[in-house]
Amino acid sequence: MTSSNPPARIARIAVSVINYKTADLTIQCTQSVLDCLGDVDGHVVIVDNRSDDGSIEKISDWIAENGHSDRVHLVASDTNSGFSGGHNQGMGAMPAEYYLILNSDAVLLPGFIDEILKAADAEPRIGLFAPRIDYDDGGQQISCFRFMSPRSEMIRAAESGPVTKLLARSRVALEMPPSPEDIEWASFACILLRAEMTGELGPMDEGYFLYFEDVEYCWRARQAGWRIRYVPQARAIHFRGGSGPVKSLAVAKKRLPAYYYASRTRILYQMYGTGGLLLANLTWFFGRAIALMRVLAGKKIPPSNQQEYRDIWINFFSPLGDSRQSKN
Repeated sequence: MTSSNPPARIARIAVSVINYKTADLTIQCTQSVLDCLGDVDGHVVIVDNRSDDGSIEKISDWIAENGHSDRVHLVASDTNSGFSGGHNQGMGAMPAEYYLILNSDAVLLPGFIDEILKAADAEPRIGLFAPRIDYDDGGQQISCFRFMSPRSEMIRAAESGPVTKLLARSRVALEMPPSPEDIEWASFACILLRAEMTGELGPMDEGYFLYFEDVEYCWRARQAGWRIRYVPQARAIHFRGGSGPVKSLAVAKKRLPAYYYASRTRILYQMYGTGGLLLANLTWFFGRAIALMRVLAGKKIPPSNQQEYRDIWINFFSPLGDSRQSKN
């Protein structure tokens, strides 16, 4: 089901937005894109990931009532295909020179499209362009990173200043703005992909349901010789906790969904093999042992997420298993 048939010509830019029970946010997001496009030959593809909550009807009515059917195309997915599957449908629905992957809980600020396309046109051998992403409270989101590794798992588990300093080159999160040579992957909450690159790499890995699919795609791009450029002149706002619970659960140190750990297992296995996956889990335990030693100095032990000592083993014996099959 679509609101209209997308044009066969190659557009300048196609923006892929997934809706899953966030109709109001999706409409707000899409309107911000339309406001930014101006005269640029650009289109928005909204993929509804089987919301079954009336979202399709609400978004379809908004498109029709506001005369957006020439620029906004609504695709109804037969299943909830997750982040990768949804955006694969979005990009597959509209031929374009560039694809902007955009969360429904984000909005583009004025000038975004012009700035990011200017940067992309200037560097034809760069495949991914990461904008500046701010939170709605004004703080800047950390959106550029190094790849995770067994060493970074030790840093994460230990939460110790000396350990972080010792292994600083393995720390995943980069200081913003990042040094260009340090960026190994960037958040797909908002990112521009060159169609030449996506044609070479193929679709996003649908073995990921949610989380780490952006890491895998950037890793695959890097293996093929493509790099990432940070474009702070292009700015977007990402609302905290707008489309998913994982970040709020992580902050509260509550138990994370099984699909998160299944995706973690998948990426570590794909990047480092079985031995690297095992080493990452073992170094996580070593890091927790370091954290627990704080009690000897009378200090408070930093908590890990509930049940994480067990959940990091999800899918260990079937690391490429579909993360949607995993249950806590």
